[in-house]
Amino acid sequence: MRAHEAGWAHAAVSARGPAWLREPADVNALVPQLWSGTARKVDGVLEVGGVLVTDLVRQHGSPAYVLDEVDFRARAAAFKTAFGRQEDAHWDVYYAGKAFLCTTVARWVVEEGLFLDVCSGGELAVAVRAQVPPERIGFHGNNKTRGELSEAVELGVGRIIVDSFHEIERLAAITRELGRTARVLIRVTAGVEAHTHEYIATAHEDQKFGFSISSGDALEAAREIAGVPGLELLGLHSHIGSQIFDSAGFEVAARRVLALHAQISDEIGIEMPEMDLGGGFGIAYTTQDDPSDAAQLAIELTKIVADEAKARGLAVPRLSIEPGRAIVGPAMCTVYEVGTVKAVELDAGPGVTSVRTYVSVDGGMSDHIRTALYDADYSATLASRHSEAPVLLSRIVGKHCEAGDIVVKDEFLPGDVVPGDLVAVPGTGAYCRSMASNYNHAPRPPVIVVKDGSAVVAVHRETIDDLLRLDADPAAGMED
Repeated sequence: MRAHEAGWAHAAVSARGPAWLREPADVNALVPQLWSGTARKVDGVLEVGGVLVTDLVRQHGSPAYVLDEVDFRARAAAFKTAFGRQEDAHWDVYYAGKAFLCTTVARWVVEEGLFLDVCSGGELAVAVRAQVPPERIGFHGNNKTRGELSEAVELGVGRIIVDSFHEIERLAAITRELGRTARVLIRVTAGVEAHTHEYIATAHEDQKFGFSISSGDALEAAREIAGVPGLELLGLHSHIGSQIFDSAGFEVAARRVLALHAQISDEIGIEMPEMDLGGGFGIAYTTQDDPSDAAQLAIELTKIVADEAKARGLAVPRLSIEPGRAIVGPAMCTVYEVGTVKAVELDAGPGVTSVRTYVSVDGGMSDHIRTALYDADYSATLASRHSEAPVLLSRIVGKHCEAGDIVVKDEFLPGDVVPGDLVAVPGTGAYCRSMASNYNHAPRPPVIVVKDGSAVVAVHRETIDDLLRLDADPAAGMED
């Protein structure tokens, strides 16, 4: 039901809202698919993991990322269980740490039986600190440094996904010097355009990742690796993009990757035991989104690979996927405090004036960059109280000195939102804290884990002292 049809907002206002924007019958209720499993409203106040966000903010301040441990573990276990049930293929599930990683999360990943993907020396350090078994780590990245590769080889990580001819050369030298063997996958680009934003579609030809199948570079990379005694070629890796809702792209990619798999076997004589289809599985940021669940994905992806392998007379290799967003995205929300509220008149055409309410919060693009970077859509709710006020079309914006500092582009919020209220944004577990910055010298928010009525800090809030500690002052040094 449209908001203006329900009498919640002026027709001229709601008519300007995006077509997907809908308000639940109860403005104080939550849309379940947008929130973590334990989230609910108690007399209008958001509760996650048995903790009221009003209490959480009193203790830990705002803004704050709130991570639902039960929900995270349940989603991780769902992927492990769903893909483990497939009779036609053996699957390994790698959690994509780039979505969000800290020591606590890395430990959960291992405890739930998953593997872990990292893509930098810093993420590898977190994995080591969390005592993730090295053989359960995959190391990604298009420009891994010599130091990062050396550490990975010395640790004995389970696999390194090579991304360039220069990286093959570096690894060859490192394994020779260390007298070690590195197990590698070749990242390939299959020429598939995923239904996603330009900057997060990663399997078309014109981008920085991987070796092109169509140009012959992927086959040549396999030849080079075959000639290096210290490199063991495990298989091929394909990642077609992010926030994907259907399996059509995976089907095309799998067909092309398996064709190369067969070609490498026939022409180079290497029987590769593994294949990785990457991640990119979407989540619901708004009620418009309809993602597949883990069970559906497992059935569809297994059938795609098994059918194609059978058609080519190939044995199905050991398969792996890399969900990140699909596990941590819905498990986290961000809570903000409202600082100012401003009504702005909009020109809706001859003789028609509408109003958009700008709700400014105490965070913004430094802790929530995806709206500005990808034009991403999000939802929000009044989180600190019950309201009977009619809703108004609102835009939640940050406190940074940028016109594009938008957290939620369009949402219907109660018209009585005032400074001091709390608003919460669901689905912020992936690529919010992990892409956070100190723009305008804003300290990054904490990550608070909630479970069974308790709240503990997983990542501390940065302070001004933390920022100044790294700010070297040459003048002060000369005075000393």
